[in-house]
Amino acid sequence: MVDQAIFLHVCCGPCAEYPVKVLRGEGYRIQGYFYNPNIQPAEEYARREEGVKLFSERHAVPMLYEGKSEEALWRSFPSSLRSKHCEACYGMRMEQVAKRCKEEGYPAFTTSLTVSLWQDHEAIIRAGQRAAEHHGVLFKYFDFRSGYREGQNMAREDGLYRQKYCGCIYSLRETKFTDKICEELGIDPASLPERIDDLA
Repeated sequence: MVDQAIFLHVCCGPCAEYPVKVLRGEGYRIQGYFYNPNIQPAEEYARREEGVKLFSERHAVPMLYEGKSEEALWRSFPSSLRSKHCEACYGMRMEQVAKRCKEEGYPAFTTSLTVSLWQDHEAIIRAGQRAAEHHGVLFKYFDFRSGYREGQNMAREDGLYRQKYCGCIYSLRETKFTDKICEELGIDPASLPERIDDLA
């Protein structure tokens, strides 16, 4: 058991459920941080932010909120390769998380992204380590994937919004729920940009 504070990047409420349970079980005192400009469009960003607020209240996790949906930036990416989008996304977020971790006086940070079965963990680790080195803090990698289903069940019990796509405007086009989500948000599916899926 440790008695140590950790700065936790929270990508969404459901993904935070299991990591918070594990980290608290290991003796960490947690400061949450919601910074996810990759969540698009703005209506979806609001849904997920509200979910994080509900999670924070239900589990007494202090949470900092920063940033906004940056759909225009994502649409302007010069590359159409999915791997490049994901690397830029991880890099942008981990850089900001490390910066705030340092500013808030925490020795280390981690992210709830690593509970996902679909995220590129190696790319997350690289981004986290680069950002940590840049800002003079530590990036702690936790492989939370074994608890993904448990976390989803916890989110269901808590009544959290559980999204159906990763977050960016490109991934909205790639989910099997595209038409349903676009109808809910009042978006024309034909307006969604395409990309090349070069990830294995």
